[in-house]
Amino acid sequence: MADTTGFPITNALLFAVVVFSPPALFYVVLRLPALARRFTRRKRQVPTRPPIQDLAADLRRVHRLLTEYGPGTPMARRLGARQAYDALLIEACAAVEVEHRLEKLPEGMDREIERLRLEESLRSAGLAIP
Repeated sequence: MADTTGFPITNALLFAVVVFSPPALFYVVLRLPALARRFTRRKRQVPTRPPIQDLAADLRRVHRLLTEYGPGTPMARRLGARQAYDALLIEACAAVEVEHRLEKLPEGMDREIERLRLEESLRSAGLAIP
């Protein structure tokens, strides 16, 4: 006589796959658009740059540092603060869509004039900066 103990279990597993696969497949297909919307919505919520209020506050802080440096301040510290101020100006210009040439100009009078022009343009755009 043949051993048939494994036969009913195999049939039960095959029956379960045949019965539960189509509903599970339809459920996944129906949920894909909702999952895609949720994924894209989360992706869009990630800010690409800091809030404009934070940029304005950083600009004010670094500008205050630059004006408070006395005659004995090391040149490296002055240069670092000026570069940080320029980077913040560039970021603020990108946030409010103001054209700038700050990256292209060498250090000197032309660059200082561009800084002043950018500060005025940012003030005109509504930023509270010095």
